[in-house]
Amino acid sequence: MNVAVVTTLNKKLYNQYGHKFFSTYNWPFDLHVYSENLLEIPNTNQIVKSIFDEIPECQQFVERNKTKPVADTGDGYLQDAVRFCYKIYSYTDMIINNEDYDGLIGIDADSVFYNPIDVDWIKKYIHKDECMMSYLGRGKHYSECGFLYWNLKHKDTKDYAKFMKSLYSTDQVYKLLEKHDSFVWDYARKRFEEERGTMNNDIGDGRPGHVQARSILGTIYDHIKGPSRKKTLKSPESRL
Repeated sequence: MNVAVVTTLNKKLYNQYGHKFFSTYNWPFDLHVYSENLLEIPNTNQIVKSIFDEIPECQQFVERNKTKPVADTGDGYLQDAVRFCYKIYSYTDMIINNEDYDGLIGIDADSVFYNPIDVDWIKKYIHKDECMMSYLGRGKHYSECGFLYWNLKHKDTKDYAKFMKSLYSTDQVYKLLEKHDSFVWDYARKRFEEERGTMNNDIGDGRPGHVQARSILGTIYDHIKGPSRKKTLKSPESRL
């Protein structure tokens, strides 16, 4: 079983916190990095791609929608499709255009790694042959999408990625109640579950909050999401 990891960030976010991702990354999987302006990362071994060169539709979406008003306080990020489109385009590009891998992990760049994992660990805790993807469910609240896993050999996975990408390339994402990536990943997943009977693997605990820290992943790495955690580069909920 051949597994890859994909993430995305720009130079500003690398300087703020992403450098910790790369200096601590200790998983034995190929790491693919998409960025609009960061083509060299020192002292690391990964595949860095120019997102706008690899995926012109991403730049087109940004240019087409970057002037849409979004509140910069409170819950304004929930409506900011442009902010989160880089992740959607990067992850779906990896799913659609790669035949070399059996599984794909999408992980946010505001992560700090502690304990290594391997294919056997993925098979035990994350991968299920009958499931298209694994996700961190939080019950009725939208999922935590800082970690996503796709079974690239599942019959529905490429169609799922193409549907996700189409929501942005046709601007249909702006017809959804919320436009941030967690809501959109969930929307597409639920469509496939309802319309195709697609099975998926919920590795969350159904409760709001920092579900990654409470999950099996919380013993492996720390997702330092949010401004307060990024100041210390550690989550207070972390078990590490």
